[in-house]
Amino acid sequence: MTIKPLGDKVVIKKLKAEETTKSGIILASAAQEKPQVAEIIAVGPGGVIDGNEIKMEVTVGQKVIIRDYAGTTVKLDGEEVIIVRQEDILAIVE
Repeated sequence: MTIKPLGDKVVIKKLKAEETTKSGIILASAAQEKPQVAEIIAVGPGGVIDGNEIKMEVTVGQKVIIRDYAGTTVKLDGEEVIIVRQEDILAIVE
């Protein structure tokens, strides 16, 4: 199944949290930081939203940093994805 976001929405999949530190210490799941980096799976067309023209500045495959607790979590084919507005994306990771 595929998902096609509408308007200024973006579908993302969070990347896994680091399970070990740089020095090799294995972290328990409770000690792992909640990941804020995600990969873009689908991008809406943009357009006019609430009277303002929205140009989509992100593309599929980019890695981005998102706000904490942003978006709506949805299960799609057994995988969790998050639908966020473009404004909830803080930066593109290059």
